[in-house]
Amino acid sequence: MYNWTRDQGQKGVTIAALSAVDIALWDIKGRAFGVPVYTLLGGAYRRRARVYATGLYEPQGVPSIPAALVEEALGYRRAGFCGMKLKIGYDLRTDLSYVRAIREAIGPDLLLMVDANHAYNASEAIRLARAMEPYDIHWFEEPVPPEDLDGYLEIKRHSTIPLAGGECEYTRYGFRELINRRVVDILQPDLCAMGGFSEMLKVVAMASAANLPVVPHVWGTGVGLAAALQLFAALPHFPERRFPDDPLFEYDRSPHPFRDGVTRERFVMRDGYLEIPQRPGLGVTLDRDFIRGFAA
Repeated sequence: MYNWTRDQGQKGVTIAALSAVDIALWDIKGRAFGVPVYTLLGGAYRRRARVYATGLYEPQGVPSIPAALVEEALGYRRAGFCGMKLKIGYDLRTDLSYVRAIREAIGPDLLLMVDANHAYNASEAIRLARAMEPYDIHWFEEPVPPEDLDGYLEIKRHSTIPLAGGECEYTRYGFRELINRRVVDILQPDLCAMGGFSEMLKVVAMASAANLPVVPHVWGTGVGLAAALQLFAALPHFPERRFPDDPLFEYDRSPHPFRDGVTRERFVMRDGYLEIPQRPGLGVTLDRDFIRGFAA
């Protein structure tokens, strides 16, 4: 299928479609053998995932945007998340005001990541990164467009905040440049976009050779979440050491009317962790009646 679609380009929606087919085939194989997909991937390093909350989008129609963001952030702290990711990319002054408000509200112990969704050029991102350094930012995600690899490298030279990226990259060929040139400090391939399990295994092996951590990007429905959890179970520690740190798992908490009803199973965080499904395949079943209700 990859070769048949070569003329349509090997990034974007073409590879995302192939990812869906690949993930479905691994689900079928797991069901056929009666084992979770993570067993087919080599076995589990862990049976649960330590999650951080993705949310904190700029709300609309509220008296005070910073106050609303602080209230949301405090809710994540009360819920037991180890950290949270704030959406930035509005303008430098606004971004910094949100970062300052969230860090002061949640205190020094929780992780705080920021995600600009490639809103800036390198010089703007450097100014923002330097201004954010006092607020202990765990990583700065997609500061510049994914095509601007030299922009990433320029930011790395002028900031101490680790850079994360890769959700807009596809296949081992796309990630080869990110890894070989050390463009980012943290790789974020999206299983449902970059080629599925088959391609992800190759990228993880390449990252392992470069000793680069992989923190998968996770966004979408319960099917994508279940698939990402199966991958996460089999994800090696980066870097490997005597007492390895638990990797982080992204758990989207933004409003999403379609996300949670697609599968009959529900995912519930307890004590800062999501349990990894132990049922065969991806471990979930589709609620087809719910899906038909959203059909166009």
